[in-house]
Amino acid sequence: MYLPKSFHETRVDILHALMRDYPFATVVMHGADGLVANHLPLELVSDTALHGHVARGNELAKADGVSVLVIFHGADGYVSPNWYPSKHETGREVPTWNYAVVQVHGRLRVVEDPAWLRQLLERLTDRHEASQPKPWHVSDAPADHIEKMLSLIVGLDIAIERIEGKFKLSQNHPDGNRAGVLQGLAEREGRRDAELSDLMQQAEERGNGR
Repeated sequence: MYLPKSFHETRVDILHALMRDYPFATVVMHGADGLVANHLPLELVSDTALHGHVARGNELAKADGVSVLVIFHGADGYVSPNWYPSKHETGREVPTWNYAVVQVHGRLRVVEDPAWLRQLLERLTDRHEASQPKPWHVSDAPADHIEKMLSLIVGLDIAIERIEGKFKLSQNHPDGNRAGVLQGLAEREGRRDAELSDLMQQAEERGNGR
């Protein structure tokens, strides 16, 4: 990943926070016919491991021991040069895109253990159902149905070997331009604009706004 110093995020707590907030990841590996990408929710269970599951027919289910690249995509959005005060002074600005991503390099282990799988599904379900008025639980479904579903999937245990983050949040611009971007995002109110604005403000508060 192209990683200019001003956008390089190395603090593990910040990287983990993005991974938990945006758990739907892209998993890339070398397959028989070249690069293969799959998209699935993953759970960060420790500093050194990610857990997930896929259908038995998925390429990942047959990839025990392979190296994988896992990409977590945070908030992102188009940035108009019209938002920069400096553009109105000099005209010397161009459009760009702000975003935050985390890349994890690791090694995959395929898990067949039904008990391991059930515990994973219960954790994932409980986490993502927590905001529902009446959360659904795995135990709400008939036991034979759950057993059948478990037989159709395998677990993924990804050992984290390296992790890096790129938070491109206008750090390479002066204060006035960054304030202009925040104002532009607030006025546009597009998809993920509020989330992107929050990331930018958090970066300012942490003192790495530039």
